[in-house]
Amino acid sequence: MAESRTSSVLFVCVHNAGRSQMAAAFLAHLAGDQVEVRSAGSAPAGAVNPAVVEAMAEVGIDLSAQTPKVLTAEAVQASDVVITMGCGDACPIFPGKKYLDWRLDDPAGQGVDAVRPIRDEIERRIRALLDELRSSART
Repeated sequence: MAESRTSSVLFVCVHNAGRSQMAAAFLAHLAGDQVEVRSAGSAPAGAVNPAVVEAMAEVGIDLSAQTPKVLTAEAVQASDVVITMGCGDACPIFPGKKYLDWRLDDPAGQGVDAVRPIRDEIERRIRALLDELRSSART
């Protein structure tokens, strides 16, 4: 029986304080140890957006201990799938990687009421991505 390889996904946005943090948290929560999850920012903020922390707590995911991380070429090279969220050309491109660009509203400066629909759309996309990753792992 062939051993299935763990996929690795990197989520990138500018500040790594909102969208990429939510996406990484949802994927880690839903996939467990089936997927290696990373997130980073091209210009990381000092802390995760408090409205994002609050919105994720509402769905049972605690981001309060997370900190924004800087995007490195090594993180991209170590990932099978790289999902960008408004970071423009800051993400290095390496052959053999799958790149997706998710156009999502930026939660920066928004209250929790504005963050909830962004959170819900990210969760929807993460569930679809996870289905795709599981399907690819079986082939």
